[in-house]
Amino acid sequence: MLCSTHHTTGWAFEFGPLSGSEPRFEQLIDRYILNTFCHGTGMGPTQTAKHVRTNITPHMLSWVNQRHSSTNLLDKAKDRVVNYTKDFSITKAWGDGSRCAADGTLRDIYEDNLMAESHFRYISKGGISYNHIADTYVALFSTFMRCGLWEAVAILDGLLKNDSTIKPTTVHADTQGQSTVVFGLAHLLGIKLMPRIRNWTDLKFFRPNKNTTYRNVDPLFSDAIDWELIKAHWQDLMQVVLSIKHGKISSALLLRKLGTYSRKNRLYLAFQELGRVIRTLFLLEYLSNLKLREIITATTNKVEAYNALSE
Repeated sequence: MLCSTHHTTGWAFEFGPLSGSEPRFEQLIDRYILNTFCHGTGMGPTQTAKHVRTNITPHMLSWVNQRHSSTNLLDKAKDRVVNYTKDFSITKAWGDGSRCAADGTLRDIYEDNLMAESHFRYISKGGISYNHIADTYVALFSTFMRCGLWEAVAILDGLLKNDSTIKPTTVHADTQGQSTVVFGLAHLLGIKLMPRIRNWTDLKFFRPNKNTTYRNVDPLFSDAIDWELIKAHWQDLMQVVLSIKHGKISSALLLRKLGTYSRKNRLYLAFQELGRVIRTLFLLEYLSNLKLREIITATTNKVEAYNALSE
């Protein structure tokens, strides 16, 4: 499979000496493909060298992995494959690439691994693989996180770090992938957050001001939006967004930091207040638009199907 996809897309050409110098050994592409197979399957250099029909040694595989491969090069190779799938007739039938869904699934890892933690939902120990899957069933981005981390912190990173030609502008997730702060940050980054919310009746709807009332749905609304708070910190919010877009800080790190100091951090409160506006508008559309609910459910089911297949 790896040889066939390289023959079609040329993904192995993305690998090379990290030093920038010219490679000094023959059968370069063969070694890159074997190295990808070695670490992609989790066999490791020793078992791979033992079970493939070639004279390659474990030392050669380890050397190639250390000197000719990196996370950045792996992402570039992955993007080549993703870009090629965009033109398949079957992927066009599944979706147009404008939407993606994000969800995490538990992966077993060694118990003495520093990332290993017990997960309260899965009642097991391991780590979370958090995947962004396009509506064409193509995996765009994956990250690994500890079980104790809130999954919503990674929901925007997948779109911001995606360098493929498939560029979703709308991201769907389950209830764990949303909060008012994430809604606010996503809006400023130009990303539409449309999660599938299980118990929407537990969420608050916010009025534009205290004097506003509604004829039929007034009981849904509680507090009013503090527009002065948003106005006072608008410049700070924009500075944060520009820092994220220029790669000075990741959205995941920002959300973790804001969540840690939420009660004392005025910036967190400003993001929260803006998020209340955006989430209220989304909830109103979500409840009144049956077609939208069907699209959100269908797209979210795609990432769950991907997770089930990968297991």
